[in-house]
Amino acid sequence: MTLTTPTQSLLLARPAEAFGPYKQALIALGEARDDVVVLGADLGTSTEIDGFQARFPDRYFNVGAAEQNEIDIAVGMSFEGDIPFVHSFGVFLTRRAYEQVCVQVAMHRANVKLVGVIPGLTSRLGPTHQAIEDLALMRTLPGMTVLDPADATEISQMVPAMAEVDGPVYARMMRREVPVLLDPERYRFRIGQAVPLRSGADVLLVTTGLMLAPVLAAADLLAARGVSAAVLHCPTVKPLDVPAVLDLAATCRAVVTAENHLVAGGLGSSVAEVLGERLPLPLERVGIRDTFAVPGSPEYLFARYGLDAQEVVEAALRAVARRVQA
Repeated sequence: MTLTTPTQSLLLARPAEAFGPYKQALIALGEARDDVVVLGADLGTSTEIDGFQARFPDRYFNVGAAEQNEIDIAVGMSFEGDIPFVHSFGVFLTRRAYEQVCVQVAMHRANVKLVGVIPGLTSRLGPTHQAIEDLALMRTLPGMTVLDPADATEISQMVPAMAEVDGPVYARMMRREVPVLLDPERYRFRIGQAVPLRSGADVLLVTTGLMLAPVLAAADLLAARGVSAAVLHCPTVKPLDVPAVLDLAATCRAVVTAENHLVAGGLGSSVAEVLGERLPLPLERVGIRDTFAVPGSPEYLFARYGLDAQEVVEAALRAVARRVQA
């Protein structure tokens, strides 16, 4: 069921932080389901699966730095009735093992869960470790569910939901200190369902993943300038909640998408496809512009590559101005 009424009460009054929510969620899933197995590629601590290894050593498999082989092993295990959760950095699961993900996982609709750690511009290790095109690669694969959580609350609820999907899933995953923006007592994550968080009549801000916080800040800045901004959070990039996008876009004069990803192929492209086919409106896309990125802290990278609140504000003002001129 699609929510059509904004639910700002889902947000915490004061954002907080949680440490290692994925590690805890994976252990909890292992305790609830004995058909869950975990595979790693020599990045146990870095992908926060060491806790599962300690708790369930018989269901943990380290295949070494060989993601292609890791994928193939997971597919075989899924055919035997296990639910494999496969881990590496997002760039390695997508760039390095794309053929295996396509041919072995997607073509066979294998019940394999791919967990790509370090989403978008969050690495100090430079362009080889920044997964800026993973959403595009995974979104184009038939039958692949694609998830991009915004905070620790979503991660905790997303992990068991992934195990319930009968088929392949790719999820971006944050690690270590993770923001808590959504109230765990009120929020309920559902695959395929977007979440309206604020109402507005001038511009719709559509976001996913780590861009939720900058988008919420941008909505406040726009309100101070007399621009009313609705906010729609899309933790599921595929399948996109098309009714939710259309319902809120129909009440606004323009749309802005914001993602920690290239502007090509990800959330912005998906929303552009929907609007182009069903509801032509001015659209501005905030994201990484056809470039690889230098190393740096997430804060530095977001500012340098135009992923901050001010860039969302400027995009919204451009989009609204285009509608007025039309």
